[in-house]
Parts: sequence; C-alpha cells; structure tokens
Amino acid sequence: MTDDPKQMRYERDPKGPIGEFFAPVAGYGVTFSSMFRPMVTEQYPFEAPHVQPRFHGRHNLNIYPDGLEKCIGCELCAWACPADAILVEAASNTPDAQFSPGERFGRVYQINYLRCIFCGFCIDACPTRALTMGNDFELAEYERISDIYDKDMLLAKLPEGALAAPHPMVEGTSDIDYYEGEITGPTQAQIDWVKQNRPDDPSLATARPVPARAEAPAKKEAN
Repeated sequence: MTDDPKQMRYERDPKGPIGEFFAPVAGYGVTFSSMFRPMVTEQYPFEAPHVQPRFHGRHNLNIYPDGLEKCIGCELCAWACPADAILVEAASNTPDAQFSPGERFGRVYQINYLRCIFCGFCIDACPTRALTMGNDFELAEYERISDIYDKDMLLAKLPEGALAAPHPMVEGTSDIDYYEGEITGPTQAQIDWVKQNRPDDPSLATARPVPARAEAPAKKEAN
C-alpha cells in the first residue's frame, strides 16, 4: 500500500480503537438482534403457505370457453426453454377431430420438471396464452418418471359450461375470433355435433349453450 494519500486505496479502511475493540463480537450483531423478534412458524403442510400472485409454479395448458384447446402446437415454448424441458409434437386438425382453433394442435405435450427451472420464458413465448404458470409448487415425487408431466396432466380444468374437445369451432368464426376473446361458450350446433359423434361424452351433461354469433354486416363501400 502506498504512502501517498492521493492514491486510491484498494483495502478496507483501517478501524479505530472502538472498532478494533468490538471487532471480535461484531458478527453476533445479527444474532442478538434476531433474539428479540417474534418467531413465525408456518404450519405446513397442515396450513397452505402464502405465495405471491405471480409465483411461478406448475404449468397449465388453458382451454377456451367453448372447450377447444388454446395450444396450437407452434413449439415456441420448447424453443424458448433454456433447460430443454419441454417436448411438443403438433398434429393437424381435421373436420372430425378439431382440438384447437386453426390448423394444428399440440398432440404431444410434455414438461420434464427434473429439468425445469421455472424461469417463465415459455409462457412469455406463447402467442395464444395457452401456457401459463399457477401457484402449485408441490411437485416432489418418489419416482423420477413421475416428474414428467404429459398433456393430460397439464390440461386445465374444463371451463364451466364448456364442451370437451374435439368438436368444430363456433360457426361463423375464425381462429382470430378465438384469440381476441370473442368466444364465450359452446353453441347448440357444437353440442349437437358431440351428441351425434360422442353421445357418451360426460361434458354433455354440464354443457350450457350460448347464442351463436351473428354475422357482421358487410361494410358499405365509400362513395
């Protein structure tokens, strides 16, 4: 260390006599101050702990109000994942098996929670808000294979009054109408289609039809 006072010091400032006297017990300051604070004991697992609203927990694959899946199999979530924890395989929708609006849906969807770091990059990359993260953090399992969640385990609960997929889109709509939140529930035509093709579907008992969308009037051409 230089004797020139103008030179910048790269060492700690020297302690004075008082600092040297209390140096041996300075590390116990945090311990002594904590002794007089009230103790807070969480009764977990008997009482659920409080987590913040935007806590990143287990993923959910969301569903539209009429029952079609929001996932379109674009694989952007898998590309955005830095831990390579997501596997998506897409398939094409057909008139007899329409699982999501548009051309494709996620036929295979897996998340490996042994790799997932809960960063949230996947939900940021999703263009349809199909993938979100809830507050469920209890993911510990006894076997490693149980930490690989497939599509059936990730699909969100069917919305109230909705109709389980597959079934046609709401008549007179496009995938854009779904993305913009214009769909409020299944129509009677969708319910009739499921009754004809899957009469034993349990969601038929709770499906509540909504009025079909009226076609928008044609815009008048400007003179």
